[in-house]
Amino acid sequence: MDRYPPIAEHGMVGDLQTAALVSSDGTVDWWCTPRFDSPSVFASLLDSERGGHCRLAAEFPDGNRMSVRQLYLSDTAILITRFMGPGGVGEVADFMPPLDSTTPTDRHRLIRIARVVRGSLPFAFACRPRFDYGRARHTLDRTDDHAAVLRGPGTDLHVQSTTGAPLRVDGDDVAARFTLSAGQAVAFVLTTTAGGDPAPPAPSLQGIAEDVEQCRRFWLSWLRSCTYRGRWQDMVNRSAITLKLLTYAPTGAPVAAVTMGLPEQIGGERNWDYRYTWIRDASLSVGALIGLGFDEEAHAFRRWLHDRVEAGGTASGDPLQIMYRVDGEPHLTEEILDHLEGYRGSRPVRAGNAAADQLQLDIYGEASDALVVSGDVGSIRGWTALSGVLDWLTENWDRPDEGIWETRGGRQNFTYSRLMTWVAFDRGVRAAVRFSRPGDVSRWTQARDTVFRQIVERGWHEKRQAYVQHFDTDVLDASLLLMPRVGFLSPHDPDWISTLDAMDMELVSDSLVYRYDPAASPDGLRGSEGTFNLCSFFYVEALARTGRLHQARHAFDKMLTYANHVGLFAEEIGPSGEQLGNFPQAFTHLSLVTAAMALDEELGRAKNGPDMERARTLAVFGLTEAPDPTGGSAGGG
Repeated sequence: MDRYPPIAEHGMVGDLQTAALVSSDGTVDWWCTPRFDSPSVFASLLDSERGGHCRLAAEFPDGNRMSVRQLYLSDTAILITRFMGPGGVGEVADFMPPLDSTTPTDRHRLIRIARVVRGSLPFAFACRPRFDYGRARHTLDRTDDHAAVLRGPGTDLHVQSTTGAPLRVDGDDVAARFTLSAGQAVAFVLTTTAGGDPAPPAPSLQGIAEDVEQCRRFWLSWLRSCTYRGRWQDMVNRSAITLKLLTYAPTGAPVAAVTMGLPEQIGGERNWDYRYTWIRDASLSVGALIGLGFDEEAHAFRRWLHDRVEAGGTASGDPLQIMYRVDGEPHLTEEILDHLEGYRGSRPVRAGNAAADQLQLDIYGEASDALVVSGDVGSIRGWTALSGVLDWLTENWDRPDEGIWETRGGRQNFTYSRLMTWVAFDRGVRAAVRFSRPGDVSRWTQARDTVFRQIVERGWHEKRQAYVQHFDTDVLDASLLLMPRVGFLSPHDPDWISTLDAMDMELVSDSLVYRYDPAASPDGLRGSEGTFNLCSFFYVEALARTGRLHQARHAFDKMLTYANHVGLFAEEIGPSGEQLGNFPQAFTHLSLVTAAMALDEELGRAKNGPDMERARTLAVFGLTEAPDPTGGSAGGG
C-alpha cells in the first residue's frame, strides 16, 4: 500500500455535519469529528505513521494481481470500492447516515460493509485511531467479541461488527480477518460519541440494510429538487451532492474543503486549513444554488450570513471577517502541527487559519450580492444589516488589502477588491429602490461611481491593454474573469475582449488557468503552485458569455477529464495533471456548476452558420484552413 496515495485517489462520505475520505484501497485516512473543523480521529493522509486510519479491504496472495475500482451508487453519497482478482469479486460500501437537522450532535456513524459478489475472498479490517491530530493517546476497552470502545480526550470511538467478523485486540487498536463467499456480507460500524456517552446498540445486517436504503432515498429525494437538465447532468449532480456534503446542516454554512494541510506543491509550504466557511465562497454559491433549484440551502446560508453581519465581534472591529467556523465563531487561531510530517513530506501542517485576520474588502460585494439575490433585504432586519455595512464601506472602500488570494506579501490596491466594493454599492442602491427602503442612497451612489472611475482609470493598464491585478503592477489576475458576471462591463466590451485575450496568452495553459504569476507578483511564500480549477471554470464561463462557444465547450470538456474517478476535484492541477491542494474543494465544484449553466444557456442561444462553426472548431485545435483556390469552402459543397 502506498504510504500516501494520490490526493485524487479518494471518495468522500458524510452526514452533513462531518465527512470522511476513503482511499481507493479501502482506507479511511481522514475523518474529523464531531464537526468538519474538529480535531482528527484518522489523519494518515497527513502522517502515515502518526495520523491513524481505518482499513477494510479484500486481500489477495502475494504475486496475484488485483484490480480495484471505486464508484458512487448513482446520485448518492454511498461510496463503493470494488476488489477484483483471483478468487472472486468483492466490494466495500461506505456511507454515513445523513443528519439533515439544525441540531448539532456528537454522535456520528460511519458504516462499512464488506461483501462478495463472485467467488470467495479473504478480507482484513484494522481500526487504528489517533485522536487530536495524533497528539493524544487512547485507551481500549473490548466489551465483547464484536464490540470495542477506543477512548480519546473527550471523544469515544465505538467499533462494532456483525456476525462473522469477530474483533481482536491489536495493541491499543482492533483488527479482524475473515473470509466471505458469494452472497455473504459483514459490516463494521464506527460511532463517535462524547466521552462517556452510552454505547450504541449492537448492529445487525438487516438494520444496516435499512440504513443503506434510507441513505439512498435521502439523496435521491434531495436531488429531485435540482432543476438543471442540461448537457452535463451527471457532473452537475455530483458537484451538487459534494456541495451539500460540505455544508454544515445545523447552520447552513459550507466549508471550503473537508481537509487541511494538503499541499499546493508537493514539499511546499502552501498547506492551509480549509475546514472553515469563507464569506466569499459561500456568498457566490447562493446564486448557483438558487439556479439549481436548491432554495432551502441558499436561504440557510443567507440566514447564517445575516447573523454574522448582525453579530459583529470580529477581531478587527470591521463588520465582517473573511472566514468563520461553521457555527459562526470568528477565532481561528493558527498553529503548526510540527509532529506531523505532512502529505509526502509537505510541511508545515497548519490547523487554524491566520488569514482570518486579513482585510479583504471584496467580501462585502459578494455578501451584498448574496443578500440581494436571496431577497432577504426585503425584511426590516435584513435591510438594516446591509445598510449598516454599506455606510461603513463608504468610509473604508479605498484601502489597500490582502486581496482574494490571501497573499502574505503585503497589502495592495487590488482591482478585484475594488470591483466587488462597486458591486456592494450597486446592489445596495438597486435594493433600496426595489424595496423602497431608507438609506443614504445618494452617498452610496456617489461611492459606487467613484469606485467605477477608479477601476477604469487605475485598474486598466494601457500598455497591456487589460485590467490588471492591482494599481501598481502590470500583472494579470484571473479573479477579474468575474467582471462581466457581476455587471461591471459587457462581455462584448472591447476592453473586456482585450483583457480576456491577454489572460488567454499569459495565464491559460491549454484549458488550465493560473490565478496569477507569483514570480511576477510575489505573495510572500516560497515555491510554486498549480493551475486553479476555480479559475479554469471561471474562464469557461467568461468564454461562453463572450460568445466563444467552441473554445468554451472544448475547455470545459477538457477540464472534466481532470476530475478524479468519482467526479471530485481538489483545488489545483499540477504540471503532470495530478490533483493538488485541499480536497474536495467546494469553490471548484461551485464554479463547475456555474460554468455548466452558463455554457448550456449560451449554446441554446447560439445561431452560428456552418462556416463559423467550422472555423472555430479548427481554431480550438490550433489549426488554420488553407484557402480554397476556387473561392469556395475548403470543406466542399
